Amino acid sequence: MRQPRVTIDSADVSQAANVHALITENLEEGHLLPRTLSEITAHADRFVVAVLGRRIVGCAELAPLSPRVAEVRSLAVDRAVRGHGVGAQIVDEWRRQARRGGFEKLCAFTHSPAYFIGMGFSIVPRLWLLEKIFTDCLACPHFRRCRQYAMVVPLERTGRSVVDDPSGIRVHSEPDREDFAATGRYA
Repeated sequence: MRQPRVTIDSADVSQAANVHALITENLEEGHLLPRTLSEITAHADRFVVAVLGRRIVGCAELAPLSPRVAEVRSLAVDRAVRGHGVGAQIVDEWRRQARRGGFEKLCAFTHSPAYFIGMGFSIVPRLWLLEKIFTDCLACPHFRRCRQYAMVVPLERTGRSVVDDPSGIRVHSEPDREDFAATGRYA
């Protein structure tokens, strides 16, 4: 018998408990921040789920941080299906939806930068994402000792030049001048 294909779909409130369980299972690895069931329920419409048969095997939230920047949060994939592109399918879906929503860049904060680099993201200084710092980081208990990498992928041309480091890590060489001019600081 043939195994059903993974489908990516918008989540709804009825799936919040399953999304919460998947995120909680992935907490043990230390790569995600905890999320409450009430938080996931309140933001269920901001999640997509990867479904295999009738089982949710992946999820992620797209959280708007500003009119220009959205963040991929709580990307979690069931251990049984890792290595089959489920996470990449979820991020690709969020990239398409963020572009349609008018966002200019998609960001992620991660302990696994190589995974996101493989999807076109670049490591940037955290201060380039002040939207994230003021929205979430200041209240986080890990703020002063955060070990996550700030990652960004432009959704349209932003005028930034990208430098390929000999280590294979792509980094932005400088922020947009318009970002600095508009805010008086790097965005």
